[in-house]
Amino acid sequence: MMAVTDDGYLLVTEMDRGNVLAYRLDKEKPQPVTVLSGLSTPSGIAASGGYLYVAEETRVSRYLYQGNGRVASRQVIIPDLPADGEHVTRTIGIGPDSRLYVTVGSSCNVCVEQDPRRAAMSRYSLDGSGGQVMATGLRNTVGFTWKPGSGEIWGADNGRDLLGDNTPPDEINIIQPGRNYGWPYCYGDRVPDRTFGGTAALCRPTAPPVTELPAHSAPLGLRFLSDPSWPAAWQGGLFIAFHGSWDRSVPTGYKVVRAGPGPGVTDFITGWLDKATGTAWGRPVDIIFAEGKMYVSDDAGGSIYRVERG
Repeated sequence: MMAVTDDGYLLVTEMDRGNVLAYRLDKEKPQPVTVLSGLSTPSGIAASGGYLYVAEETRVSRYLYQGNGRVASRQVIIPDLPADGEHVTRTIGIGPDSRLYVTVGSSCNVCVEQDPRRAAMSRYSLDGSGGQVMATGLRNTVGFTWKPGSGEIWGADNGRDLLGDNTPPDEINIIQPGRNYGWPYCYGDRVPDRTFGGTAALCRPTAPPVTELPAHSAPLGLRFLSDPSWPAAWQGGLFIAFHGSWDRSVPTGYKVVRAGPGPGVTDFITGWLDKATGTAWGRPVDIIFAEGKMYVSDDAGGSIYRVERG
């Protein structure tokens, strides 16, 4: 995942190597600087108010950001996130309300969780205090962002596996306090998962998605475009990174798409999937806009792509 600092550095987490890297955005081909190392599956990252926040599987820490891609003075602010299970990413974001938001995926494909912070979004003060579960029924919301000017949180949720090529849809949800988004008993627009005891009565009070996406696309990072240097027709559009499928006879995903403005979802960047062979050489993870450009991270190709207007 990625974040941008006020002094023009792109920060990127490396889960498998336990690092956080920094790249200077004003360089044509910047060389990475290692900001942090020796972490345990770092995934979520945010930079705000003179601090760098990093989420590992079981904790969130913040570091005093000294500028030029350097940090000091580590403080573990959330020490006890749930461990183990199928989903080990922990995504963080700082909202316009100056609160810290954390998502933890489910421990399983489909099950009843014992820890209420699983398959949920929680909210904390910036020092890690006052934590509370904010929204539930989110099987694996790796990516979330705020819609500019609205305060709304939009999140990409990955649906369950093993129900076939086209079921259930992946989802884009507007995540609101106190709402339940259906998992494990429901999916899509309040459809009961009858393989796991779902019923119409259980699903009726749950929140439906604002957009349904093709099953197993694995939407991860997402960002709204609000940069006037980009085409007017794209302003307000939501750009989404599809990591790509594993539980599908014909692969899908492996691209960046644009949802809105207006109805429908359209391809924006494709080509990471060789449809003739069904193999992929790239898997997009996160998207961020900075200094008039889009950046896309890819954890299969081990690359960051810079996208500019032609």
